Order: sequence, then structure tokens, then C-alpha cells
Amino acid sequence: MEQIQCENAELLQERYELVSERLEKIAAESLEHPALDEYFHRMAGFLQKVSGYYDFAAGGQLEQADMAQLQEWNRCLYEDILPEHYEESWGNPAYAVEKAGEQWGQLLSAVYRELRGGIVAAAEQDLEDLLIRMELFVEIYSAFANQRQEDGQLPAYETIRQIVYWYCSDYSDIQAEKSVRSMVCPEGSLSAQIIRSADLTDVRYLYRYGEYVTENELETARFLASLPRETIDTMADTYTEGYRIGFEVTGKDLSKKKTVELYYHIGFERMLRKALENFAKMGLQPVVRRYQPGILAGMQTVGLEGANPNRQFAYDHKDDRALVWDKALAQRKLEVYRTAFEHYKQAAREYAGPAVVEIFGEEPFTPVSKPQAVKLSEELQKQWVEYCNQSQEVLRQYILSEERSFTIIAFPVPEIGEHFREIFADTITVNTLDYMKYRRIQQHIIDALDTADHVEIRGMNGNCTELTVNLWKLQNPEKETIFENCVADVNIPVGEVFTSPVLAGTNGVLNVSRVFLNGLEYRNLTINFRDGMVEDYSCTNFPDAQEGKRFIKENVLFHRETLPIGEFAIGTNTTAYVVARKWGIEDKMPILIAEKTGPHFAVGDTCYSHTEDIAVYNPDGKEIVARENEKSLLRHSDPAAAYFNCHTDITIPYDELGELTAVKKDGTRIPIIAEGRFVLPGCEPLNEALDQAKQG
Repeated sequence: MEQIQCENAELLQERYELVSERLEKIAAESLEHPALDEYFHRMAGFLQKVSGYYDFAAGGQLEQADMAQLQEWNRCLYEDILPEHYEESWGNPAYAVEKAGEQWGQLLSAVYRELRGGIVAAAEQDLEDLLIRMELFVEIYSAFANQRQEDGQLPAYETIRQIVYWYCSDYSDIQAEKSVRSMVCPEGSLSAQIIRSADLTDVRYLYRYGEYVTENELETARFLASLPRETIDTMADTYTEGYRIGFEVTGKDLSKKKTVELYYHIGFERMLRKALENFAKMGLQPVVRRYQPGILAGMQTVGLEGANPNRQFAYDHKDDRALVWDKALAQRKLEVYRTAFEHYKQAAREYAGPAVVEIFGEEPFTPVSKPQAVKLSEELQKQWVEYCNQSQEVLRQYILSEERSFTIIAFPVPEIGEHFREIFADTITVNTLDYMKYRRIQQHIIDALDTADHVEIRGMNGNCTELTVNLWKLQNPEKETIFENCVADVNIPVGEVFTSPVLAGTNGVLNVSRVFLNGLEYRNLTINFRDGMVEDYSCTNFPDAQEGKRFIKENVLFHRETLPIGEFAIGTNTTAYVVARKWGIEDKMPILIAEKTGPHFAVGDTCYSHTEDIAVYNPDGKEIVARENEKSLLRHSDPAAAYFNCHTDITIPYDELGELTAVKKDGTRIPIIAEGRFVLPGCEPLNEALDQAKQG
């Protein structure tokens, strides 16, 4: 085996030397076509930079270089797509189309995005991943050069598209193997090595990742380095204990697991170092995936994150797969994904699930929808949805939903503004609120809701919500309950009760004046439900109403015609609500916290997706029986129609909530929230934070 690895390394090195020589020549050659010469010269120059960066990292310089050198590398690798340069970047499809026409512009811009994945490959010293990108570029250039030499014409568009297509198909097995291995096998993780052994008082360590680094990440790392040990311990202990409790309360056996997957933003390594100590005591080793955007990477959208150099660039290229996607490529990717999991099936069974550290505080982003950007046709949208569903099925065959868990916690970053330190301290307070206090208060809400036939929600202060949510009907109230009493385990912080609504009879309008979902802003978002299914929707982000509809369909419905309402919840964390208002950061709060600051409604799957048949109990011993709806029930007869593999929470803030009332079968009304305040007996402590905010 060692000899084979040595031979492979020698072969890769030979290929690397050959492609490096070819890049040098391309940078000096001409196709006698101004636009294409500009493109190929720029791309050759970029790849030469990446190659130089690979050699720089191979020589150990990422650990030894001074700050000025590291910052210069970071600048030169990312500068082309930064907002100040983006208007004249080939990464911008509008510029690419202007220079080379629609077909060539879209395709060449997408190829550029693919080439940018070489930066992380260079930092990780993954020569194979870097090489396949470099060789893709050389193959495309050679096709142009040969055709120009033969008859002075450009090659057929389909010839170049096929090169990209076969690149995606041929290397799918390599990509799938690396993706699965990095997900379930702890060996060889650069990120884990940095967390464990880097000098975290020297912020140069951030540049070892190869991610884009800004003052935001540098200041985060400096700030965490300055915190007292007990503060770091509190942060890490809250995070890891929530993970452990998530297994405990659902009756899952953590002792059978060996790996925990970390999702985090660079800069939080000091907290994570303590977290790794805690996880080790649970018998867990860390795994960390790198998010590699591009056509080859398929549907992976999570992993380690650095600063986003340009969110518009990411938005412009979100549908690049449309250039090559077809059923044959989908089938190929599914096959190699299944093969990779089969190879690592034992490690997959020992995977415990993700432990996520989210950040918030970045400047809100509203994308520009560019006509030059690639769009999925309706047929390709359907194919993509089908592929996502099938790939999730493969995942669930090897990583059993009923045996895994997760946890999520969030902290602000310096970009949130001048009061960052105070907001960070308030966030720690929010994340560590009294578990038992909230559990007792929320039980009062659940007891009232368990007597109800349905719930009525109405907005105020310009919010036009008027919605009726139909509830599960209990057969044995002494032993059963409709709502889960959710405190601080998998979803930190504390503060919600939730259920899976009955779809039939759930009707009306959900409206919120402003909300941020998956990093995107929606203004005056309105969704109409009929029998629990999305019937119509709109927002006022764009002058053109149809553009607003497309925006929602792409990013909330994920290209589907409709989705069910999968969750109805009542957030009870008034402290988090007050903190957001106190600092004026409502628009920057992550959904993880925002969902606890009012009633929220999820479109997509229920919270019990794929685990409906596992009994779950509240602390009072009652079984939570509302674990499915009419859609997820189809898992027994038509599994493909039962799940949607998405779940997006939309929250109405307290100051837009006029009424939330439980209504019994006989019409008796039990007010729970009225004009933004909790009015149900036993819930008075939830108003204390609201009252203090008014007085303060």
C-alpha cells in the first residue's frame, strides 16, 4: 500500500509539473480574439498564483511566514471577486456575457468559479483536487487553440460544454470519496489540527485554512483569546452539553458513536479547543468538511467557513449546474455517493451528527438577480429536486436518523458594530438562561394547547397575518401531548414549544414585514396557505412582483411548486427579543435565536422528519404524538412524496403579533399572547424582560 501511495504521489507530481509548464505558455500565447485572450490570460495567471500558493504551503510557510506575507497571499488570491473589483471580473456573469456573449460568457464564468476551488485544495495540500481543476482549464484552452489553428474559428459551444460535463462525471467518484471520508473519518483533518495545536494567541493561524480572512475573523480570534478561561468554558460547555442532552432526551445511545462533525466559522478555535476536550470525554473525535462550491461538488452546502469575499458572486453562480445537469449525471453522482458510503459504512454508523457554531452580525445581503446568470429550467428544477431527495435517501441508509443527533449555538462577530463586546456578553446570557425555569413556564402553554382544536394567529401594527393552524387531536390526554417542550439541547438557546400541524384545516395568510432566511433578506414576505400547503407567495424586494416570486421559489421553496407547513411553534425567549431590540440587531439575528422571539412557522418537513416512528417524550412523561402530517404519512406508501429535505422557519416578532389564541372544539378561547405580551396564567415571568426593556 505504501508503495502504491508513493507511485501515485510521483505521478501526481509529474502531472503537476507538466500542467504548470503549460500554464506558463498559455499566459504568453494569443488566440487573436481579444475577449478570449483576456479570459485565458487572466485564468492562467490566477492558476499560477494558486500553484505558487500550493508550493508556499508545501514549504511550511503558512505556519512560518510573517503577517504581511500571509495577508498579501490572501489578498491576491481573492481580490478579483471582491465587490470593488467584481464589475470587471470574469467571475461576474454580467461582465463575462458582455465580453464573450451569452453562451460563452456563462460557461467561462462558471469554469472560473470551479477553478477558484483550487485555493482551498492548495491550503489542504490536496494536489489531486488542485490538478483536476488546472487540467480542466488547460483542456478547454487547448480545444480553443487547436480549433483556431485549424480553421481560424471558435470550437462549437457543445464541444467545450462536453469537456465540462465529463470533468463533472469523470471526477465524481473522487469528489464523493473525499466528501464522505472527510465527513466520517477523523484522520488527516487540517482544521482539527489547527484547533488542537495552533498558537491561538497569534492570529496568523487563521491564514492556514486558505479561507478568505478579514478584520472580522482576526478580531474574533483576538477577542476570544482575551476572554477569561471561565467564559470560554461556559461557552464550550453549553455547546457540548446541549449535544449530549440531545442524545439523552431522545433515548439515543451516544456510546456507540465515535465522531462529531464540526461546522464553524474561523476565529472560534479557542472555544472549540475546549469543546474538543469535552467531546473526547464522550468518546468523540472531530471531523470537519470543507465547503467547496462549484459544479463538481454537487449539493454540499455546509462545512467550515471563512469570510465570504462576495455574497453576490455566490448568488450569481448558485445554478451553474444547469449548464451540465442531466439525468445521466445525476445517476452517476448517486452511484459514486453510494459506493463511497459503502466503503466507509462502519465509520458512517459511528458518526454522531453535527455540532454547529453559527455566527451573526454580518451586514444584511439582498442579492441582485442578474439576467446573465445561469438559471435552472423548470425541467432541470424537477430533476434537481429529485436528485436531492435521492441523495438524502442514500445518506440516511448509512447514517440512521434514529441514531444521530445535533446541536446548534450562535455568537455574534465584530462586524455587528461598535457594541460587539456587550452584544457578545448578552448572547452568552441568552444562551445560558435557566433551563428548568423555561421548562416549567412552557408546560403551562402546552397544557393549554393540548385542550385546543386549533390556534388562531393575527398580526398587528401593519402585519396582515390571519392564520388558523389545525392541531392533532389527542386520544389519551393523560399520556399524550401535542407540543414538544423544547429547552436548551439541540437548539440553543432555550425557548419554544412546537408541533407538527394537521394540514387539512390549516388556512390563511402568514406575513412578516422583514425577515432573514438562510442569509437572504425578505421584505413584506407573505405566504398563503390552503389546507396546510403553500398556495401563493410574494415579497416586495424587487419592483417586479414576478421577480419576487422567483426569489421565494428559488430560496424558500427550493424550486418546488409548493411545500407544506411542517412546524408551528411559539417562541418564548423574550430576553433574546429584548437583546435584539436593545442593540437594534433584529435584522442580524440568526434564525436559531430569532425563531425563539415569537411564533414561527416552518415550510418544508416536520421537525421529526424520518424519525416519526420513534417515540419521543416530554419531561412530564407524556408522549409527543404529533410527529407527522398528511405528507410525511406517505412514507409508508409513496416515500418520494413524503419528504422535501428542507425546513425554513419564519418568525412573527412580538411587536407584530396581535393575538395568538388556542380555541377549543366548543369555541372556548384561551388567549396565550395578546398585543405582544404573554397573557396565559403561569407565563407572567416571560413579560419581565419586556417590562424591564420599557423601563430601561
